[in-house]
Amino acid sequence: MPNPPPPAEHEPPHNPTIRGAETPQRSQAPEAESMGADSVAGVSARVSGLRGWFAPVRPQEPGVVTDRGERRALVVEIVLVLTVTLGLSGLRSLLALLDALLVPGSLADQSVAINAPVRKTELLDLGYQLTGVIQLVAWGGLGSYLLWRSGISLRSIGIDRHSPGQDLGLGVGLAALIGVPGLGLYLLAHAAGLNLTVLPSALGDTWWRVPVLTAAAVANALAEELLVVGYLITRLRQLGTGEGVAVLASAVLRASYHLYQGFGGFVGNLVMGLVFGRVWQRTHRLWALVSAHALIDVVAFVGYALLRGRVSWLP
Repeated sequence: MPNPPPPAEHEPPHNPTIRGAETPQRSQAPEAESMGADSVAGVSARVSGLRGWFAPVRPQEPGVVTDRGERRALVVEIVLVLTVTLGLSGLRSLLALLDALLVPGSLADQSVAINAPVRKTELLDLGYQLTGVIQLVAWGGLGSYLLWRSGISLRSIGIDRHSPGQDLGLGVGLAALIGVPGLGLYLLAHAAGLNLTVLPSALGDTWWRVPVLTAAAVANALAEELLVVGYLITRLRQLGTGEGVAVLASAVLRASYHLYQGFGGFVGNLVMGLVFGRVWQRTHRLWALVSAHALIDVVAFVGYALLRGRVSWLP
């Protein structure tokens, strides 16, 4: 700020009523107050942003269902959908973990394959692998259809073509955020004997192995994110469940059907579920979660199949 002009010669140099001496005093205070207000506003915005991640505000739509009959129907629907899809997978995974725990020795001495051959004939096994892909896509489609049938647009959960580039960018970031620490957690749990040796692929070196593994990765991503995040959290909102409880329920469901891998698989997918669920609650961009999940699985499935036997550190 420029210095005030000197006082006129006929006026006392220290007269407090001189207009030139008053001007900077009146202009500096508002500037200081403005800078302080901007600083406080910036801090408040950052705190509000963090609070939004830890305690997101529930959207107005869909509204909470208050009719008892409709609420009962929603509960029955959720139970039936999960019973025939990922909820049943969670129960089977729990039984598989209990069976592994009954075997003498460490969990790390046992192995489990995510994609394994089922039929001896190559073409028949190809057909069987494709039926698994179709089943997963149908599971995701079931959840999407039930939401749409009840008047909830798929666009509201982030299934549209509004911003593919943004969805892909967020997906890549989430894949890096979850995939790298997830691998480290698996290695630690395996070294501690708390996780089985997970083989992402045990398929033979056939011409269709890479395409089928890629399709399986995408189908897994569609089924899990549509059901566990888009469908389940939306239905829990309709029942009046808080955002924190809803994302926790979603994460526990996701972790449950990975129990067959061991305790490391459970914890890793629980964290993944908390992060994915909260990101969706804040952005409502389900395609971002699907792309992140698909990228993680493609790297794991196809990368393992191509590198197994060529590097010493892969089981």
